[in-house]
Amino acid sequence: MNVLTDYIPAMRTWIRYPVMFVVLVLLQVLLFNQIHLGGFLNPFMYVLFILLLPLSMPRYAVLLLSFFLGMTIDWFSNSPGLHASASVLMGFLRSPVISLITQKESEQSDYPGLQQTGWRWFLTYAVFLVVIHHLFLFFIEVFSFENFFRTLLRSLASSVFTLVMIFLSQFIIFRE
Repeated sequence: MNVLTDYIPAMRTWIRYPVMFVVLVLLQVLLFNQIHLGGFLNPFMYVLFILLLPLSMPRYAVLLLSFFLGMTIDWFSNSPGLHASASVLMGFLRSPVISLITQKESEQSDYPGLQQTGWRWFLTYAVFLVVIHHLFLFFIEVFSFENFFRTLLRSLASSVFTLVMIFLSQFIIFRE
C-alpha cells in the first residue's frame, strides 16, 4: 500500500497537465475568443498553462509545449502563427524571469501556483510574462506602429483582464 501512495503524486502530475492543456484550449476557443469588450479587452487564459508548468521542467520542453499550445490556439482561431510566436517568446523568457524574481536561498515549490509560491512572487511572475506575451501578440497582429498608443492600451487592458482571470482561477480552481 505504501508503494501506491508514493506514485499518486507523480500520476497526478502526469494527468494534471494534459487535462489543463485541453481545458484551457477549449475555454479559450469556445468562450474567451468570443469576448471582445469594446475592442480592448481580449482575455487570453491559455497562457496560464505556460505559467503553471513545473519550474524544474527543461527549457526545451517549455518551448515545445509553448509552441504546441500556441499552434493549437492559432489553428482554432485562424491566426497564422501569432499565438505560437507569442507563446514561444513567453516560454523563452520564463526561465530568466524566474531567475530574476526568485531568491537563491529560498526554498521553492516546483509547482508555481499562487498557493505554493505566495502572492508577491506569483504576481511578479505572472505580470512580467503576461504583459510581454500580450504586447508581442498585439503588436505583431497589427504589424505597425501607426496606432502605437491604441495598441499599447489594448495590450495593457487585455493584460490586466487576463491577470484578473488568472488570479481568480488560482483562488477558485487551482487551489492545492
